[in-house]
Amino acid sequence: MAQLRALAKPSVASLDEVRAVWEVNVFGPLRVYQAMLPLLRKSSDARIVNVTSALGSLTLASDPSFAYHSSFEPVYAASKTALHAVTLSMMTELEATDIKINLVSPGFARTRLVNFEGTESIEDAAREVVRVARLGPDGPTATFTTWEGTSLPW
Repeated sequence: MAQLRALAKPSVASLDEVRAVWEVNVFGPLRVYQAMLPLLRKSSDARIVNVTSALGSLTLASDPSFAYHSSFEPVYAASKTALHAVTLSMMTELEATDIKINLVSPGFARTRLVNFEGTESIEDAAREVVRVARLGPDGPTATFTTWEGTSLPW
């Protein structure tokens, strides 16, 4: 992970890598939103759950006491911040509807993406995403929670 962080610093980050990550983390969710919105509008219980990271919170990332403050970089972390902005724009567009939109951070899951070096199991990482997706029509919107169910600032 240290090697990946070193390669992601703004002074040396590959623009091709930035584009590739943003393609998945920012443009991907926007494409899915655009494709699925007609179906969501027909549902009586529509909900969008965007999977993000605590690293995407500018409030947390700008706090020097945040454990991952020094990990904020233009590749992954900034892509998650951009996802927050895209999510906010979705919420603004859908304010007059019953469609709920929430953010969930699954934590640092042991997946192939991080060479299985994560600290959370895949099951733990998925738990909050599933819980939020199943909140129902009376559930909250505009929340940002972690895999542990705690609230985070956007």
